[in-house]
Amino acid sequence: MAHRTTIFTRTAAALALCTVTLAGCDDGSSAAQSVHAVGSSTVYPFAKLVAENFSRTYPGMRSPLIESTGTGNGIQLFCSGLGPNTPDMVNASRRMKESEFDACLSNKVDEVIELQVGLDGIAFASKQGGIMLNLSPKTVYEALAARPYGKPQTAKTWKDVDPALPADPILVYGPPSTSGTRDALKELVMEVGCKTDPAMKALKDSDEDQYKQICTEVRDDGGYVDQGEQDNLIVQKIVGNPRAVGIFGFSFLEENADRVQGLPMEGVQPTYENISSFAYPGARPLFVYVKKAHMRAIPGLQDFMKEWVKSWTKTGPLAKIGMVAMPDEAMTLNAAKVQNMTLLTREELAGK
Repeated sequence: MAHRTTIFTRTAAALALCTVTLAGCDDGSSAAQSVHAVGSSTVYPFAKLVAENFSRTYPGMRSPLIESTGTGNGIQLFCSGLGPNTPDMVNASRRMKESEFDACLSNKVDEVIELQVGLDGIAFASKQGGIMLNLSPKTVYEALAARPYGKPQTAKTWKDVDPALPADPILVYGPPSTSGTRDALKELVMEVGCKTDPAMKALKDSDEDQYKQICTEVRDDGGYVDQGEQDNLIVQKIVGNPRAVGIFGFSFLEENADRVQGLPMEGVQPTYENISSFAYPGARPLFVYVKKAHMRAIPGLQDFMKEWVKSWTKTGPLAKIGMVAMPDEAMTLNAAKVQNMTLLTREELAGK
C-alpha cells in the first residue's frame, strides 16, 4: 500500500486540477499511476493472474496493484469516494448490495460498471482421508447457527444434528463476517436450511430483522472458527486436523486437491461441472466493479477490463486455476458492458 501512496503523492498536484469526476485529467498528468483493485480473497488469485497477463501485454504500463481486503471491506473502500486515494476497482465474491450502492452514490461514486467475471462454489472440505460428511443446507444451518430456529445452540457433534453423520465434534474453519464467501454461505446455504422450517418462512414476512438474525448469525462458541481473509490458512488448518471441516472457494479446493477432499451437498460434489450447471447448492457468481470516472485518470484501466474478458473463457487462463466459466450468453453480455462502458443502475441491482 505504501508504494501506491507514494505514486499518489507524486501526482497529487496534477490530479488536484481535475474535476470531481476526473474527466479533466489527461494521461500525462497521471502516467505514474497504476490500476488499484481491492476486495475478495476468493477473486484475488484470479485478479492477480489477470494483472500478470496485463503486464505482459502492456510492458510499458505499471503493473496493477491487487489487494485482498475481503468483499465487504473492499466495497466500502471503493464506495468511499473518487480520486487518487481510493481504489479504481473492487473484486467481489457476491453481488453489491443495494445499501452499498447507495453509499457509493452518496459519495459521488455514481458511475459504476458491474462485470460478472465467472462462477465459483462455496466448497465444504476436509483433509484427504479425513472426516466425510454428506451435508445439506439444513444440517449446515443446524450445526453452525448461533440460535437454530430461535432456540439455544446445543449441538456438539455432527451426530447431534443428523443421526446419519459421525459423532465427531463440530469444528468448522471458515471466512470472517467481512468476506463475500461468508455472505454467500449465509444466503445460499444457511438461509436455505433455515427456511426448511415453516415458522421461519413466516417470520421473514412478519419480522425480517429477526429472521435474518436467526437464520444467518453464526455460532461463536468454538464450533465455527473465523480464519480471516486468507483461504490458504483454512486449508492448512484442515490438513492439520483430519476431523475438521473448512469452507472456502472452489478454486482453493481444486488448487489443493492433493491434500483436501470436497464434501458433497445434498449428495452433489463440488465439481466444475456441478457448479457451472448450478446443480451444486453453493454455486455463486463472481463480480468486478469499476469506476468509470477513473477511466481517463488511470492509464490502462479500460485495457485491464478487456484483459478480464480475454481471460474468462472456458479454455482461458482463469479456468486453468479453478474459476468456473460463465455460460456463453453471460460472457457475451458482460463483454458488451466492457465495450460500451454500461453503467449499473439501482433498478438493475434491485432486480426491477
